[in-house]
This record gives sequence, structure tokens and C-alpha cells, in this order.
Amino acid sequence: MQGKVIIIIMNPTTSHGGRRMLTTAALFIAVALISLDAASAQPDTHYYEFILKESNFTKLCSTKAMISVNGSFPGPTITVRRGDTAYVNVHNHGEHGVTIHWHGVKQPRNPWSDGPENITQCPIQPGNNFTYEVVFSDEEGTLWWHAHSEWTRATVHGAIVVLPAQGKTYPFPAPYADQTIVLASWFKGDVKTIIDDAVSTGGDPRASDAFTINGEPGDLYPCSKPTTTRITVNSGQTYLLRLINAVMNEEHFFGIANHTLTVVGRDGSYTKPYPTPFVVISPGQTMDVLVTANMTVSHYYVVSTPFEDGDVPFDKTTATAIMQYSGVYPPPSTVPFPVLPAYDDSDAAEGFVAGLRSLASEEHPVNVPKDVKRRFVIAIALNALPCANASCDGPDGNRLAASLNNNGIFNQDFPTEPLTYFNFTGNNADVSGATARGTRAMMVEYGDTVEIVLQGTSLSAAQNHPIHYHGYNFFLVGAGKGNFDVKTHPGSYNLVDPLEVNTIGVPKNGWAAFRFLANNPGVWFMHCHLERHATWGMETVVIVKNGNSTDARIRPRPDHMPLCSAS
Repeated sequence: MQGKVIIIIMNPTTSHGGRRMLTTAALFIAVALISLDAASAQPDTHYYEFILKESNFTKLCSTKAMISVNGSFPGPTITVRRGDTAYVNVHNHGEHGVTIHWHGVKQPRNPWSDGPENITQCPIQPGNNFTYEVVFSDEEGTLWWHAHSEWTRATVHGAIVVLPAQGKTYPFPAPYADQTIVLASWFKGDVKTIIDDAVSTGGDPRASDAFTINGEPGDLYPCSKPTTTRITVNSGQTYLLRLINAVMNEEHFFGIANHTLTVVGRDGSYTKPYPTPFVVISPGQTMDVLVTANMTVSHYYVVSTPFEDGDVPFDKTTATAIMQYSGVYPPPSTVPFPVLPAYDDSDAAEGFVAGLRSLASEEHPVNVPKDVKRRFVIAIALNALPCANASCDGPDGNRLAASLNNNGIFNQDFPTEPLTYFNFTGNNADVSGATARGTRAMMVEYGDTVEIVLQGTSLSAAQNHPIHYHGYNFFLVGAGKGNFDVKTHPGSYNLVDPLEVNTIGVPKNGWAAFRFLANNPGVWFMHCHLERHATWGMETVVIVKNGNSTDARIRPRPDHMPLCSAS
């Protein structure tokens, strides 16, 4: 029993052979207390109602209607404990079909509630509803949910807080309080219209007009100073910041002026405490960060600014919030601003990631697969598709595209290696950037140990790519610059305490390798979390086949899945 002291009072008048015995009443009370305690340690079930509808929001001096959940941006937070289950009834009162993805939740044997549109479900049509069964297993920390249909995640997203199981606690001193911080993009125009126009013309979608921290751009943007997000802290206390990057197309540097951040978690898994003046967080990633209010009582800027090391258009603006100490004191004449790396400082970004390690403790072990059964080497590229009469808005009149290992035409399964080898990260002026359309899946046997090597390329535009894999956390065993060498690079892998995550940034002109045990049967989406790249085709599906036992087989398809019809 945990967290409860049971006192049993012996009745001295009741004895047998000189031994005192519990009365019936005392025994009943003791059993009841034991039962209550056991019940409190069991996983709980939670119920949420999500109403998707158009609501008006005013930012950057203008008002627009946009789809949101329960009328808020960001949407409501789901709070559970490790091992719980949540049922979320999503009512679509909008104008287009929508799905919801529970980012980082493994959903054991349950891809039916994973949410990627037209992968494991059809969209929830306007006027209809669908109840997701969100099954938590060993996740612990901060995750998030978001729409997974076209670009609706720009405005439809929110936090998931997974607390330790009942009777357990954090593997670090309990914080005084926690604060969720959601980074997002803001478009003055209608997001669906922006991406529809880009798909129609084959060109690059227009960049966002601002970034937001908890729904507000901050005082560097016009008409935004009065609504700047403010985070109040008490001097001397330590806070747990639950940081989520819901931005559409840019990775971000994040920091708080004059305060050290200590990373203690990534993507629903704990890390060794890692003190740093700033963090780098990619779209799709989450981070648990401790900060102690140990500076002079005053106000301090909280800042999120883009990291972009590719030669591509992006939103160059900066979002701000204010962390203010509680108490009565004169307002500061100036508010300190954090010193963050330059927007294209890839060394700073890669150095930060290299310093992170899994906690790898007895309570939170790391079990890295050692004997690899299947290895995939996947070349990541920005490409082009030809347009008749060079009529598209991409380079040379072509249509912008992106690919995973599909620089050519093939007939069956997703290839286990690039169809054409070249100097992936070198001067590729003479290498064709053309690609081909196709629908190909990666087939994996249940129980296989799998290694996937993601190889960046310099085709069209070299860039860092945040790749997200549904249905699993995986171990980031290695990363580096240049071309992956299957003979030498595995010898430098970290198989002791690598990060256990669900989204990784593949370095610009570099590679990243991750491993997982294929023990979650189902159809699981893998894609770049830069939304424009996913739109262009940087995505595939991993199908993990059923095993032999009942608990190694995908759950039956629910009867109440959304019908497939035009959205």
C-alpha cells in the first residue's frame, strides 16, 4: 500500500487462546481501507468533450474566424496519470473534415484512435462526432494533441500532461508548480486558403505572420503589447515548464533572460538533468524544463525565435512573454532580454541536442535493442515534380515536392535503402532533383529489432528535418554530419543512455539513426513535422505485422469509425 497509514485498534475483550483478535467491525474497516488504497493505485479513466467550431480571434490589429477547440487557442489541456485511459468525444461543428492525433501516445495495438487523416481513419465530417480512446502506457511527462488533417493543426492543438502513476513521484525534487508553454504560428489569412493556393500553384506556401506563446504574439508585434502572456513566479521557487512546439514550419530557440533552464524530460520520457541557457525545440517536440526564480525580483523576457539553417523562406519574427516575480515593487525601467543564438546557428542547435541523455535509472530504465534484424537507410530530399509547360510556381516552373527514398519508380514495398547512391551532402548540381509519386509502406515483422537511418541530402535545399514516428518512442543512438557509413558509424553509437523520443531533428547535411523494438502492431505514420514538407510528400507508413499471441495482435476495428466521404 502506498500513501496511506492504516491504524487497526485491537479489542482487548476479544481473545482466543490468549491472542487478541480483530472484531468484525475493525476487520471490515481494515479491509475497506486496503481496498480503497488498492483502487487508488489503479489506472483511471477520463472523459473529455472537444467542440470544434469557428470562433473569432483578434491579433496583429485584425480579427479573423478560425477553427478551434472549445473556443480557445491553444485548446484545452488533457491531464492524466501514467497508465490511464482518456475518452475524447470530438464534435465537428466546422466546415471541413478533421482528425485528431495524440502526439507521443503509443496507443498499444490501437492505431484506430491514432488520428492521421486517411491513414488509420477517415475525417470526422462536419456535423458528426467520434470518440477517441487514448490509451496511455509508459509515457510520463509532457505530450500534446493536434489536428492531423491538412493544416488544421495550426489552430487545433493543446497540451497533454502525463503525471507519474498514483503513489509515484518525479525523479527530481518536486517543483513548486508547473506551467504549460505552447509555441505556435499565427497567420493573418485563412490557413486552409494559404495551403490550398500553394498546392494549386506548386509553389511555397506563405510564411506565418507571427509566432505565439500561449496564444499571444507578445509586445514586439503591432497591437500585441496589452495581451502579452505573463507568467507569475514566487522568488526562490522552482517551476516545471512544460514546453511544446506546435509551430508549423520552424524550429525554435527558447530562453528566459538571466535564468538557467534545466531540461529533465523530452517527448514523455525523462532525461538526465541538463542545465543550459537556451533550448532548441523542433515542431512536434515537447520538453520538460525546470527553472528557479533566483534572480532579482523584477520582470524578465521569455523569448522564442526561429532556428532555420536552410536557404528557404521562413518567418523571421520573435515571440515574447514576460516572467514576472510576485510582490510589490516599482516596474522595471527596462526588461532584460535573453541572449539566444543566431537564427542559422546550427552548431548551437546540434551542440544542445548532443548534450541530452536519457535518465537511464533503475526506476526509468533504458532498454536499447542491440541485435538489429532490419535496417532501413532513408534519404530525405526536397525535390520537384514536372509541370506541363513549366506552369507551376516552383523552381524552373516545376512543382515543389519532398521525398523519402523515392527518387525513381518502384513497384512494391518501401525500399530499404536509397535507389540511387550519390554524395548526399556534397555538391549535387549535376544530380537530378526529380522525384516520383507513389504510395509505399515499410513492412516490419512483429518482434523485429529495427534500425532506421535518416540521411539528409543537399538536393534543392539542405535543411534540418524534424521526423516524427507514430506509435512508438525510439532511441536516438547516433547522429553526425556528412554521409552515413554503415561500416564505421555504428561503432560510435550510444547504446547506454540515448534519448528516448518520438521526434528527432535530422541535422542539415547529416544523418541520424534510431532503433526500436517492433512490439506495437498496427499502421503507423512517419513524416516530417515541418508541415509544408509533409504536404509535399516527406512521409511514409510503417506497418508492424501481428504477432502470434492475442496481446501481440492489433485490436479489432471499432464499429463506430468515421465514414469515408468527401470532406
